[in-house]
Amino acid sequence: MARNSFWKGYLKLSLVTCPVTLQPAVTQSEKLRFHTLNEATGNRVVSRYVDEKTGKPVREADEARGYPMGADDFVLLEDEDLESVALESTRTIDIETFVPAASIGWIWYDRPHFLVPADKVGEEAFSVIRAAMAGTGTVGIARLVLYRRERAVMLRPRGKGIVLWTLRYGDEVRDQTPYFDGIESGKPGAKPLKLMKSLIQERTRDWTPDMVTDPVQERLQDMIAARQKGRKRPAKSSARPAPQADNVVNIMDALKRSLKDEKAGKGKG
Repeated sequence: MARNSFWKGYLKLSLVTCPVTLQPAVTQSEKLRFHTLNEATGNRVVSRYVDEKTGKPVREADEARGYPMGADDFVLLEDEDLESVALESTRTIDIETFVPAASIGWIWYDRPHFLVPADKVGEEAFSVIRAAMAGTGTVGIARLVLYRRERAVMLRPRGKGIVLWTLRYGDEVRDQTPYFDGIESGKPGAKPLKLMKSLIQERTRDWTPDMVTDPVQERLQDMIAARQKGRKRPAKSSARPAPQADNVVNIMDALKRSLKDEKAGKGKG
């Protein structure tokens, strides 16, 4: 079980309940982070809240939440006010319904989290819910207060656990129609389509996490290490320039040359 949980609460389905914990499935902790410095002194620059009118710093104890009603007109809310409207979904993931797993398009997926039972006692109920979803090809839909807002969430079985995805709000996903309507619906020719499929086959590999490494961060790390040791900065990347619009060539010629290059490259390897 995870020791330091991001969220603790209960997973509920009808009368079946079990304690669970939640952890973000992704992390930014390995990313390089930079501090802002005063170049003249070498000291770090710190940020703080200041009064808009007086320009004086505001103590943390004096900070308050205000909802804007107009120019210089705010409704102040205390922590007690916000707690008074707390929802049941603050500490309970109550699965309201199930939908076919393939029916939710990837564009609705927001943030993934690992959901696991909090103790041995709750493992059986958790496992039954997870296995039943896997066996029926469904995912659970519930609501949960995360990141200061109540959100629709999707529970998807994965291995021995469940991945809980926060889902985007309905007004966040744009309608694709005005973007795709201008694309001609005519089918491509049989010959270029066949060549393109062959090119795809030549480039098809098994997925590995190495495919999504960050070369920019790796070069930055090399640069930082070089600066620490007093070496010269690494040479610039020899990335290919982006193709220009006036370099467009015949699609059939381009596909044939691409396939030839792919096969020649494999022969050298």
